[in-house]
Amino acid sequence: MPQILHGLAVQTEILTSLQPRIAKLTRPPGLAVMLAGNDPASEIYVRTKIKACADLGIFSEKIAPPETATTDELVAMVEDLNRRSDIDGILVQMPLPKHVDSRRVLEAVAADKDADGFHPINVGYLVSGRPAPRSCTPAGIIEMLKFYQIPIAGQHAVVLGRSDIVGKPMALMLLHQNATVTICHSRTQNLPEMCRQADILVAAIGRPAYVTADYIRPGATVVDVGINRITDVAEGLRLGRTEESVRKGKAVVGDVHPLDMARVAGAYTPVPGGVGPLTIAMLMSNTVELAELHQNAG
Repeated sequence: MPQILHGLAVQTEILTSLQPRIAKLTRPPGLAVMLAGNDPASEIYVRTKIKACADLGIFSEKIAPPETATTDELVAMVEDLNRRSDIDGILVQMPLPKHVDSRRVLEAVAADKDADGFHPINVGYLVSGRPAPRSCTPAGIIEMLKFYQIPIAGQHAVVLGRSDIVGKPMALMLLHQNATVTICHSRTQNLPEMCRQADILVAAIGRPAYVTADYIRPGATVVDVGINRITDVAEGLRLGRTEESVRKGKAVVGDVHPLDMARVAGAYTPVPGGVGPLTIAMLMSNTVELAELHQNAG
């Protein structure tokens, strides 16, 4: 039987470890979350993040500019948050409305308030191995592998996907843990063969159930970062979801075929319930770390 890598146990350990650090601070850490527009998935994510803050004793503030807000207006709001002493971390929920220059808004966040670890300065610190906020999802995956005592050093890790949010920082973090890392993407030739070489396969390509048994070496550890909603009943049944869950809009699958993953992998993250809880946990961790930085500097 494969080992199922549930995220909630890891999340609980991370959040529990933050509580004494928060208690030592002179004021609660502060996180501002900017949500522009009316994307339903984004609204759910933001609610989850704000609830996690409340449960931990982190002050949170939701900034909700209208869908019509311009790039300049959003940048001005971020700059106001940069100046506030009660805000330690700023998160700009993606995606922003299509007319907005997302890069300008993200890069307006001060590097020492970058709760998501996306700022070019913090990415540079990641490359050079210096302390800084880390991109939450890949950082959570490293914590999960450690929690479940999955060996990383000396292992061949294949990262499927090259996004700035997951793929690239994931490859760097695995490299810092002494894995041998291959990055694959849509232009990679012989993709199944390349992925089959992996001791650890991280799938973050954004295509539902794209990675099938042909991509997985028997016994490998598979980390499925994707979350894709299934609306077609026949497809849902083929992927092991119930007709009821599809009709209620609750059927989700990752980037890896769930039945193939359970059959071939030695260990794997389920979707949902695998990587998702860790992204929240590492956002909280980044916010506490930034609060410590600010209060020690003050």
